[in-house]
Amino acid sequence: MSLKIWIDGKHLPKEDAKISVYDHGLLYGDGVFEGIRVYHGKIFQWETHARRLFDSAKAIRLKIPYTPDQLKSFTEQTFKLNNFTDCYVRMVVTRGVGYLGLSPAKCATPSVFIITDTIELYPKEMYEKGMAVITASVIRNHPNALSPRIKSLNYLNNILAKIEAVDAGVPEAIMLNQEGNVAECTADNIFIVRDGIVYTPATFDGILEGVTRGVIIKLAGRLGIPLIEKSLQRHDLYVCDEMFLTGSGAEVVPVTKIDGRPIGNAEPGIITHRLIEAFRAFIRES
Repeated sequence: MSLKIWIDGKHLPKEDAKISVYDHGLLYGDGVFEGIRVYHGKIFQWETHARRLFDSAKAIRLKIPYTPDQLKSFTEQTFKLNNFTDCYVRMVVTRGVGYLGLSPAKCATPSVFIITDTIELYPKEMYEKGMAVITASVIRNHPNALSPRIKSLNYLNNILAKIEAVDAGVPEAIMLNQEGNVAECTADNIFIVRDGIVYTPATFDGILEGVTRGVIIKLAGRLGIPLIEKSLQRHDLYVCDEMFLTGSGAEVVPVTKIDGRPIGNAEPGIITHRLIEAFRAFIRES
């Protein structure tokens, strides 16, 4: 059975779900999106995702033509129609169909589509043994050019860093900001552990405030694991005891090598394991 995609009020077969070549989301990357998980038939952290989606839209002066409750209902309809109880959701809002030319004023109605499908970003063995990453030469966009707190369709900055990772034979690349401090990876937030303390870059370091990142910060508090949001340099990554990444698609994945250098004893660390187990338990309880 073909997957059904919700697009502008209709469920269409995957092969028929299309947008216009004049849609400004395609022509100019003018739009916003969310990547969301469904576990056990329930949307994970919906309120947080919805808040970020609407904040992102507001920041680029894009009015979403539905309420958060309506979008939640459309999402539930779609994954149930596709017989999913566990899946990944891609919710996209574009500026809509317009004309050639940058002005969004000629786009009459935003377009919204919701994809529900399976996703596996990294092989299972990476969650058990850890992954290798590199530091990209491509830096994050300057926050005064385009705020990284907006989850927009403009992902070329991240894609260029991802190409460097692929060229290096690793699945992820860490991006630095305009000051040379650690920001985030191409699609994930980053955490390190040093002397029993967890550190992660703060919002002012040029990061997207990841939903899974927020859950991990909360879980660390519950477990009594000290966690500090602060600026980090590449040196901090090279000398840390543990490292892990978080994201809606990736969930929580250990990192055991950076730029060819082993992290700690080159195995996922104790605190990383504790947080992964706590995250899995949090999913079961949600």
